[in-house]
Amino acid sequence: MAHRPMKFSTFHLFHQFAGQSAREVYDYHLELVELLEELGFDGVWMAEHHFHDFGTVPNTLTMLANLAARTERLRLGTGIVVLPLRDPIHVAEEAAMVDLLSGGRLELGIGRGYQSIEFENFGLDLAESRDRFDECLDMLLGLWTTDGFEYQGRFHQTTHPLSLWPKPVQRPHPPLHVAAISPETVRTYAARGLPILADPAAPFARIAEAARTWYATATAHGFDTEDAELVASRVVYVAESNERAREEQARFEAAFDRTRIFLAGNAPIDSKTGGAAKSYEYHLERLKDIAADEDFGWNQLEVIGDPERVIAQIKSIQDMGYGNLLCDFGSTRRMPIEEMKQLLKFFAAEVMPAFR
Repeated sequence: MAHRPMKFSTFHLFHQFAGQSAREVYDYHLELVELLEELGFDGVWMAEHHFHDFGTVPNTLTMLANLAARTERLRLGTGIVVLPLRDPIHVAEEAAMVDLLSGGRLELGIGRGYQSIEFENFGLDLAESRDRFDECLDMLLGLWTTDGFEYQGRFHQTTHPLSLWPKPVQRPHPPLHVAAISPETVRTYAARGLPILADPAAPFARIAEAARTWYATATAHGFDTEDAELVASRVVYVAESNERAREEQARFEAAFDRTRIFLAGNAPIDSKTGGAAKSYEYHLERLKDIAADEDFGWNQLEVIGDPERVIAQIKSIQDMGYGNLLCDFGSTRRMPIEEMKQLLKFFAAEVMPAFR
């Protein structure tokens, strides 16, 4: 696969730590976003979650509309819109508005979600998530590209021919990135030419295999992959020395159990059987890798260390075929705002120039 330039974006979960108000969470991240533009980052992405403090942004497109007015250059990304929970017509309209307001800066990360609590509280069956996702995806593409669009699916139908207005600035539509956990998902959407957002919990070897699979499948189905932009999401931490980085990693791990991200009542469990929901078997199986030993994050998962080590790790991800590194500098790390700013400044000064 051809060598691709590397872009740097940041990922924001908007996790609400104990003692914080939701407004304080918002203010923290909005202040960081304005710094990101100044430092030369390429984009900012944020997660959608519902019904708990794990993430306090239930509508990423609403938040991005706010950021469109605060920024001029940053690409604005959703990481992700959980399509099965949403009306696809509303998503198409909202995405078009954000693209218009931002002057064509929207990056639409989409996925089917995984948290049982979210589906149950919306009255939806998690086992239907892939079918719902596929229908929503078909409708998004149709609404953005076809006037008088009509659709008849199991979950969604149009009563009359629909013509979306306004249309997105980017044509034929904003770039799409499909969140891909399982090899099946990688192959399914590569066959449609849709770039992936790689599993943030997968070790380096697995995201390398995902990239190889994506390029081979997309090429086999006749797609030109030269300009494809695959996104790799990683926890990132850079310090003056490897020793300092390892000390900080140990401190972060002691303060937060990473398995909470996936397992604290939010795993894709079928409430009827107590086992994995239909088509989520791989999702649960992969979690056995997490924290398998104390060196797992350092050796196999995180982009972490001194600038030299971090640059080498990013170059290896670039060589896999990823063109955008979605940097999670602190979604689950409670870091004072000034400390976080110093981390971002250090990364921008010591790491990013190696790729410019």
